[in-house]
Amino acid sequence: MAPGDENGAMSAEELTAMIREVRDRVRARHPQSTGGDTDLALPDLMGAVHARDRAEAKVAAIGTVNPRAGGPVNAVIQAAKRLVARALDWHVREQVEFNRNVVACIEALTEALNSVNRTFMELNQRIEELRPLILEAQELKDIRSHWSTWRGEWERKLGHNEMQFLRSVADLQNAFQHRATLMESSFRELTTSQHADFQIALERGGGEIQKRLWADLERIRLEYERLIHTELRVVRQRAAVTQPAPAPSALAAGQTGMPAPAEFDYGRFAERFRGSEEYVRQNQRFYLPFFAGSQNVLDIGCGRGEFLDLMREAGIPARGIDLSDESVALCLHKGLDAQQADLFAYLEDLPDSTLDGIFCAQVVEHLPPDRLPHMIRQAAAKLARGGVIAIETPNPECLAIFATHFYLDPTHTRPIPHPLLAFYLEEYGLGRIEVHKLTPAVESMPSLAELPEEFRNAFFGGLDYAIVGRKLA
Repeated sequence: MAPGDENGAMSAEELTAMIREVRDRVRARHPQSTGGDTDLALPDLMGAVHARDRAEAKVAAIGTVNPRAGGPVNAVIQAAKRLVARALDWHVREQVEFNRNVVACIEALTEALNSVNRTFMELNQRIEELRPLILEAQELKDIRSHWSTWRGEWERKLGHNEMQFLRSVADLQNAFQHRATLMESSFRELTTSQHADFQIALERGGGEIQKRLWADLERIRLEYERLIHTELRVVRQRAAVTQPAPAPSALAAGQTGMPAPAEFDYGRFAERFRGSEEYVRQNQRFYLPFFAGSQNVLDIGCGRGEFLDLMREAGIPARGIDLSDESVALCLHKGLDAQQADLFAYLEDLPDSTLDGIFCAQVVEHLPPDRLPHMIRQAAAKLARGGVIAIETPNPECLAIFATHFYLDPTHTRPIPHPLLAFYLEEYGLGRIEVHKLTPAVESMPSLAELPEEFRNAFFGGLDYAIVGRKLA
């Protein structure tokens, strides 16, 4: 081998070794791997490097002769090869330049690709550094997407809720307006009702005050008139005491069958021993059913007018007669129809069958016994058919009246048993006789309650009795 060939062979090996060293350095400096979590696929340049090395080896081997075994023939062959190589050197020089330029181009491309890889690696590192931001951006993108969706849904729900709210507000407003209208109407009705009630209460109160005032005035007037009547009675009694007594003949001429009025205050006497007007009126309510529907009732011996007052209260026309001018004046003061008259003369003047009711309480016991039948006959004649007569008198079957009641009145003549009075009524055309015991003696004499009931009822029953009859024809 010629020295030039050996130098040429050494240069190719050295060049190959240098290329490998450079390649290793490049691989050590630019490892083809990915880092971090990002899988970055870098181009593999190993195939291009190997091809470059092979090309550089071929370029280095241009102009060299293949070594052979020693010997004369070999030396001749080698010499011939070197001669041919030198002879063809001008022919392949351009090819060698081209090959070297191609290898240089490949080297430049490899270096450029390495630069690209390095750039990719730097980008990969920056991407890794920016990865949280990218994730945040992706999350923000997702949030934006969700926000867009949520916003549309929210706007839809907002519109629906707003519509529902406006409807609810309208309903509430209508309900409030209706409730306000009802409250206003109720308030107006309540105010009107209260005003009407106030007016009624005011009128009632005014009426009650007026009635009370008139009642007080009436009571004062009555008391005043009673005082006047009392004074007049006292004057009259004093005048009667100073006047001479009339002759017996004059008494006989003026006798009518009725006892003359007592010379004492009979009204005061009745108030003390018979009872108050209210007490008598309450007891005489017993007779109201018997005179129901009557149109012309006469009260014989009307006294203070208790029965006439009851008839007026029941709406039954009634009038009364009495011998006492004081009693008649008291009845007239009450607005009752009464006059002073003798019962026999008054009944005599009445047309027959004109009365449909006669009431006579605590009178017949004052009459002389021989005048009682005449009184019954006259009363029966004045009653119309179906007319009713009610007579009340002390009950002689009750022994208590003789101990306490009957003889308290000095004008009483004699008690009348109810069988005798019933006989008189039947004798003069009155029938359907009823007898009612009144005012039980045990009420005024509680000690009678200790007697046996049967004995008490037989001998101490009612202090008074009422006998009721009706005109038959």
